[in-house]
Amino acid sequence: MLATQLYATTIRPGPDSPPATTQVAPRGVAPDATAASSAGSTAAGLAHPATPPAFVSVPDVLLQAPTSPEPEGIPGVVPVAPRGSAASPVAPIGGLEAFAVPTGLVSTVPGVLAGGPPSAPPSPTHSPSLRSPQGRGSAPVWPGAVPTVPDLRWAGSPAPSDDAAGYYFLQTPTAPAEPTPALPDNHEIFDVNAIRADFPILRETVNGKPLIWFDNAATTQKPQSVIDRLAYFYAHENSNIHRAAHELAARATDAYEDAREAVRRFIGASKAEEIIFVRGTTEAINLVAYAWGGKHLGPGDEIVITHLEHHANIVPWQLISQQTGAVLKVAPVDDAGNLLLSEFEDLLGPRTKLVAATQVSNALGTVTPVKTIVELGHRYGARVLIDGAQSIPHIAIDVAETGADFFVFSGHKIYGPTGIGALYGREDALAETPPWQGGGNMIADVTLERSLYQGPPNKFEAGTGNIADAVGLGEALRYVERVGIDRIAAYEHALLEYATPRLAAIPGVRLVGTADEKASVLSFVLAGHEPLEVGKALNAEGIAVRAGHHCAQPILRRLGLEATVRPSFAFYNTFEEIDVFIDAVRRIAEGSP
Repeated sequence: MLATQLYATTIRPGPDSPPATTQVAPRGVAPDATAASSAGSTAAGLAHPATPPAFVSVPDVLLQAPTSPEPEGIPGVVPVAPRGSAASPVAPIGGLEAFAVPTGLVSTVPGVLAGGPPSAPPSPTHSPSLRSPQGRGSAPVWPGAVPTVPDLRWAGSPAPSDDAAGYYFLQTPTAPAEPTPALPDNHEIFDVNAIRADFPILRETVNGKPLIWFDNAATTQKPQSVIDRLAYFYAHENSNIHRAAHELAARATDAYEDAREAVRRFIGASKAEEIIFVRGTTEAINLVAYAWGGKHLGPGDEIVITHLEHHANIVPWQLISQQTGAVLKVAPVDDAGNLLLSEFEDLLGPRTKLVAATQVSNALGTVTPVKTIVELGHRYGARVLIDGAQSIPHIAIDVAETGADFFVFSGHKIYGPTGIGALYGREDALAETPPWQGGGNMIADVTLERSLYQGPPNKFEAGTGNIADAVGLGEALRYVERVGIDRIAAYEHALLEYATPRLAAIPGVRLVGTADEKASVLSFVLAGHEPLEVGKALNAEGIAVRAGHHCAQPILRRLGLEATVRPSFAFYNTFEEIDVFIDAVRRIAEGSP
């Protein structure tokens, strides 16, 4: 595990003095045993329960030491003090005297791993015992001032019972005044406050109000671990990749290829060579259109898309159709925004060469049956591209299971940097795709008469790529993996189920997109008010939503509209934020200030 600004505190010299802190390891760097040892004896543990305790604290996490003497001992962690509150001791639980930690080996995390506690590292051979020599006893004498910490709960780690060995805890958080909807019983605990603590921008204010970021379909905010990973790359790894004999080139190459492996694992691809880094979803679709389509499409060949598509999955196919003489066909939807599968299948035939379909509509939130779409496309011998820009942060992706030939997404939609995305291409599909751009990095040999190209993925990554942001994308995917995409999906579904009937109940509101299966998006219009007017009024309350056509004019016009207001949720949003939003829309509808 890496440290996030790890500090060890020394014994306070007096009852009114705060602990003196000595930096052990900077954010993102593994703690060094020598550095930790030099920080003071308290870094190694306490000898007596009445002695003021040692703390190992970080901006995002306070983690206790293992209860058991065995190397694999893992703490059972429950919520401690909320961020910014004064931590205070409570009644003792068990026999440990404090948050003592073995010298030099500290298990901590960048932010919060809501998916469960990490494995504890082996204890140093010569570290003092973590248990009080007197066994269980009264609570230690705590300092008058102690570090503050964020809300923290490991999912699935209940508080120990009164008669069980355990820890002293800082503070028990108070229950909310009004309970919010619980997740279904078959889902693990989801601590949204712990998640929110990882996103520094969520502490911003807008127009004197706390920021409520409901524009997640446009872009998502970034956790501290992604911000730190980008800074670490530029501070310690910055170099060009795949060549040179020096250390930084090796570091940068490793970081870049590790990010490729993170993408492969996250979407269930078979090989890292099937992952191509691009600027985003738009560039990925254009790559397939011009490289694959330019070679395999001819006059009379057919491309099938759906009425739900973003402009990025319409315009490239229009352009390549004009160049090749191919015919573009569009599968319809019903008034709720559901794709009409029977009509979709009717469009397929022996001339169908490619099907391109979104998995989640960015304008309506409709979730399409991509596995069926892929099966139907393959039945007619077509290649199938799935636009995953809106599905990637909300739904578990398995490209091997769906069978798609191409899958595309953008990093900024899943808590990563802008300017980076990925194209997955099945090995056989990439083998029949020529290079799209020429330049360095993608060649095997060049003479003045001809060039030989490397295989995928380098074949499609000409020039100096966006190395740092690829590394940031890898960290974003690892962050989501730690939280758990299934847990995220369940929580976001609960948010959508909570918000939908409350918004629909406001007089004058028309929901736009009421498909049977949806994700994140809750588009609407309000009678007597232009969408832009509503968006500006919500901004005055600190609420960020998108107002416009969302680069999806065909589907909005299919539903008789030119624009909508589009709130869209992510896993760091809360039921309380939805309440604020609903109240604001109601006041706009009523003409109240």
